[in-house]
Amino acid sequence: MADEDSKPTLSVTEKEELEPPKVAAESVSPAVASGSTIESDSAAANPEKTELPPPPPSESPAEKATSVVETEPSPPPTTEDNDVKDKSSDTKEDAGEAQDERSSKLPQNLVSFKEESNLVADLSDSQINALEELKKLVREALDTHQFTSSEPIKTTSVPPETTPAAKEATKAEGATSESDASTEVHPPPETKIEESPVKEAEEVAKETSEEHVFIWGIPLLKDDRSDVILLKFLRARDFKVKDAFTMMKNTLSWRKEFNIDALVNEDLGDDLEKVVFMHGYDREGHPVCYNVYGEFQNKELYQKTFSDEEKRTKFLRWRIQFLERSIRKLDFTPGGVNTIFQVNDLKNSPGPAKRELRLATKQALQLLQDNYPEFVAKQVFINVPWWYLAFYTMLSPFLTQRTKSKFVFAGPPKSAETLFKYISPEQVPIQYGGLSVDLCDCNPEFSMSDPVTEIPIKPTTKQTVEIIIYEKCIIVWELRVVGWEVSYSAEFKPDAKDGYTIIIQKATKMSPNDEPVVSNSFTVSELGKILLTIDNSTLKKKRLLYRFKIKPLSD
Repeated sequence: MADEDSKPTLSVTEKEELEPPKVAAESVSPAVASGSTIESDSAAANPEKTELPPPPPSESPAEKATSVVETEPSPPPTTEDNDVKDKSSDTKEDAGEAQDERSSKLPQNLVSFKEESNLVADLSDSQINALEELKKLVREALDTHQFTSSEPIKTTSVPPETTPAAKEATKAEGATSESDASTEVHPPPETKIEESPVKEAEEVAKETSEEHVFIWGIPLLKDDRSDVILLKFLRARDFKVKDAFTMMKNTLSWRKEFNIDALVNEDLGDDLEKVVFMHGYDREGHPVCYNVYGEFQNKELYQKTFSDEEKRTKFLRWRIQFLERSIRKLDFTPGGVNTIFQVNDLKNSPGPAKRELRLATKQALQLLQDNYPEFVAKQVFINVPWWYLAFYTMLSPFLTQRTKSKFVFAGPPKSAETLFKYISPEQVPIQYGGLSVDLCDCNPEFSMSDPVTEIPIKPTTKQTVEIIIYEKCIIVWELRVVGWEVSYSAEFKPDAKDGYTIIIQKATKMSPNDEPVVSNSFTVSELGKILLTIDNSTLKKKRLLYRFKIKPLSD
């Protein structure tokens, strides 16, 4: 038995085979990626002829070498029968393409948003000047209490320093001089000691007049985090300093009126925890927020949330509370992640016909756009229905061009694929095509920290993943194909000449209604390889997601 401390070394080979057309005679020529290893059919049929390379000494158990071997049929002789078959094949491909294009036309943006840097060194000269000018306006506003009072507060004047000549005259005459603050001053005999109360008075007056203003937990003009806040307002107003300052002043006024600081700690219930929730991070480290509008198909929840103005106001307060709590977890240091990736799931959404939802959405949209500048890294809309085009056209006038440049739309067939462009599959919840679940008794083996491998599977193609193992161990894996409609099988093929192939999972047709994720484990008592095979006989391109973990085999 292997020592528990020893780590098995393995490699993975992904083999892709195209199903050949039904012709009388054919020959195949493998197309191999650079650096990949070709295994012929004869080698696969005769394990004793297959030489396994020794494990690299520096690799860990989870490290693997991956290659894709794709076999394509060579062109058959030109005959009338072949011409007919080619036309039939073209017809099938056209049908598959037409099926993919049946989704409704969705709004597209010609300009894709790219998040800018918050490092001062990366700003242009004009942007740096705008930032300094805005900081000057904010400093003046803090000194005159403009953020908390409609009128500037008068500051206490400081007694002027008495000159030596005046001191002598005052001492000779025995008179007392009265300061601007009507305070009697008795100057001490030494000049250095005389300056002390004056300086202390200046410091006290400065501390008394200085205003401390916080926004999203960040004190204004106290450190470089404040620069990140100011840049958000500047970018929201195209670096127009006066407009940015006005927006900031209005935001602070609204936050005071809405009593945001108290709202953050209020208990507003958990009825909407399935409507809006945070889960995982995107590929650039932004936290991901999911907005699930389909939950409002529940009539009881809908009435409880939107039936009257008071309930809509409570919903708005809950949504702002959720956003505030999320924002305060962001990193406002220059170079930190201080925006959120938004995913909006429109599957089974009640739609614009629901007047109450439409009013609440419009009100929330206006408040968020006016008072939460530049907190969205990307807005991805998935499972977009046909009617959303009209709804988006109605909302579009209320959105800035910068806001609209962050929007991405995807219909139901492309939703998972679109999410994977921005979020790794291990971070995407299972209900949206990924492999991420909360760590619990039902799935103790994998978490969001375990990476997932993605493999595209072409139409009418068979894909085989080979996991070669060099030591006895226990291997655990899970996989899924979004939407399934494929066959899945798993087997273990030993290296020994007299060994027998063990069927772990016989070929099974997986339908869209089956469990989204398949999990298996196998105890490897002799050296060999695990073969995971996906047979895609459809005319649609599929995407295989899988990951595995090796555990030592205890004695």
